[in-house]
Amino acid sequence: MKQRGISFIGTGSALPSKMLVNQDLGHLVDTNDEWIRSRTGIKTRHLASENESLSDLAFQAGLKALAMAKMDPSELDLIILATSTADDLFGSAAQVQGLLGATGAVAFDLSAACSGFIFALATASQFIRSGVYEKVLIIGADILSRWVDWSDRTTCVLFGDGAGALVCTATEKEDNFLGFDLNTDGTQNHCLNLPYKGKTKYLIHDVSIRQGSYAPIQMNGREVYRFAVAKVPEVIERVLLQVNLTTKDIDWLILHQANQRILEAVAKKLNILDEKVVTNLSHYGNTSAASIPIAFDEAVRKGKIKKGDLIATAGFGAGLSWGGAILKWG
Repeated sequence: MKQRGISFIGTGSALPSKMLVNQDLGHLVDTNDEWIRSRTGIKTRHLASENESLSDLAFQAGLKALAMAKMDPSELDLIILATSTADDLFGSAAQVQGLLGATGAVAFDLSAACSGFIFALATASQFIRSGVYEKVLIIGADILSRWVDWSDRTTCVLFGDGAGALVCTATEKEDNFLGFDLNTDGTQNHCLNLPYKGKTKYLIHDVSIRQGSYAPIQMNGREVYRFAVAKVPEVIERVLLQVNLTTKDIDWLILHQANQRILEAVAKKLNILDEKVVTNLSHYGNTSAASIPIAFDEAVRKGKIKKGDLIATAGFGAGLSWGGAILKWG
């Protein structure tokens, strides 16, 4: 029996209405526009207000992707929400399913931080190839502004909020999902995390019950940079080798939008021309699991990415985790 192929037919994205420019951050910490741009490449970012939820952003992005795919939400079989900042600790995918009216779809959250969208893409592909589901909506969404220490200039300048989505469907024709490779190194978890921070609230029969919240994002920027520049080119080259392609075959490189220096270093190692690198980091900052699908959606809607274009993509971040994939649009 021939393995079912996968086609990618719709993208969408959504951003909070409030925009924060670099100059605004100078009122919070000792920084300025030149310092931020020279070290990160970021100029502006969008921040969710207290009235904007992760579920709403994910819903808006998903709706736009479905509209491009000319698909009614009721046709969906599966929704995967890649996020580390759900509105509900039990998960927000079900809320998104309800908002969309996707009554026939099962929905669940997948948490892999900035690698989340790639991990969700790989997960969706297995459901489609196995014949379990045919029509899948993948959403990457995060509101990291909720978990940033706004007095820490090493992290508060980096992150923004947003959501991006991709519609995948089974096909008996050409398979447009060529391959993927996923990785984790838990020994380096301390380099980038958002740890639970509890305090003893109850003592019941000598058992201390700790209740609390989470500490703000903690990151060793130098180590994360080294990790990304070393691992991301490797993972893309491994996937290319799997599918008998080279970097010369790539039309577009879409990386997790973390830092402009990382994007440039990875492209240089892969010998991919700057004009083939899709980037919107300067406008949105690091939107975690949302960054790849937001960049993808913008490039499609601007007409840069065309049907049949070959795309190499990779995510990397907390875990530490990283993954790459090769796909064709359309």
